[in-house]
Amino acid sequence: MQGGSQGRLAFLAMKQTTLCYLERGSQYLMLHRTKKENDLNHDKWLGVGGKFEEGESPEDCMLREVWEETGFTVTKWRYCGIVTFVHNVYDDEHMHIFVCTDWTGEQIECNEGDLEWIEKQRLLELTMWEGDKIFLRLIDEKRPFFSLKLTYEYDTLKEAILDGKDKLV
Repeated sequence: MQGGSQGRLAFLAMKQTTLCYLERGSQYLMLHRTKKENDLNHDKWLGVGGKFEEGESPEDCMLREVWEETGFTVTKWRYCGIVTFVHNVYDDEHMHIFVCTDWTGEQIECNEGDLEWIEKQRLLELTMWEGDKIFLRLIDEKRPFFSLKLTYEYDTLKEAILDGKDKLV
């Protein structure tokens, strides 16, 4: 295989996930990851989401994951951007970021952690990945669709590049 083909295969093999923030006024529904075994996100606060299943689009995955983790059926959302994670220990990943503003249903207990409505101004007080703080800021600024590349060494964010050109870290 030629180098270009190998790069394309690596891109296609990269893990695809979604992350969704359900927005209710001045709050987001956050998941405190405490229940899963061997969870790379253990004890961190995140939106809800997970891995693509075969044949799913980003929207399909987001809708399914939100329903599985919260019991809510999303009816209105915004596709905010894509985050490319490069990590020296964990698999590289493309994460598709959404904000949902309308849904139906009743909240259920999540088997991955505890769901809690958190005031947006308190989010930075929570234990989370440093890169999450960057894309939460981009979401809060209502920035048009963004591409963010985050490079980690263990738990340390080494580099953050926005839209392929603006180095943030």
